[in-house]
Amino acid sequence: MQRCHLVDTSFGAVGIAWTEKGLSRLLLPQRDRDAVRRKLAAQGAATAEPEGAMAELCGRIAHYFAGGTVEFNDVAVDLGDADRFRLAIYAAARRLRFGMTATYGELAKMAGHEGLARETGAALGRNPVPLVVPCHRILAAGGRIGGFSAPGGAETKKRMLALEGVVVDPPPAQAAFAF
Repeated sequence: MQRCHLVDTSFGAVGIAWTEKGLSRLLLPQRDRDAVRRKLAAQGAATAEPEGAMAELCGRIAHYFAGGTVEFNDVAVDLGDADRFRLAIYAAARRLRFGMTATYGELAKMAGHEGLARETGAALGRNPVPLVVPCHRILAAGGRIGGFSAPGGAETKKRMLALEGVVVDPPPAQAAFAF
């Protein structure tokens, strides 16, 4: 049975769902709490008050979005029917610590799948537990922001990375003109 809960953060409501094995779903922040609740309910999750590790996770999520330095690599996850490739990609991404980034190609290589950058991006696009499997830390070639399928898209990714002290795609420096 899957249970769910909403976590209020400075970015909006985060939805989490869990099973007896661990975190099974994490919906990144949205301002519309009802939309988050509906998405979790549509996946068959029943609203519940978290206890133990899940209650602690809620506090850590709120602290992260308030600007705290938080790691999530120790959170137990239930990745359901993820295939071996996705599991390898997710495991490699979880080795990236707060403030670290890698490109899709670098992550593929870390996971033992060198040359599969595009497939790595597709796997991360299906990541059911972003933040815990930190797909926001994966950049396009050349350190560009790349895509992000969460609400708010690349802007959400930039804001999350900024919380970790990472600046990507900065505006071009203004040219200095000598007269």
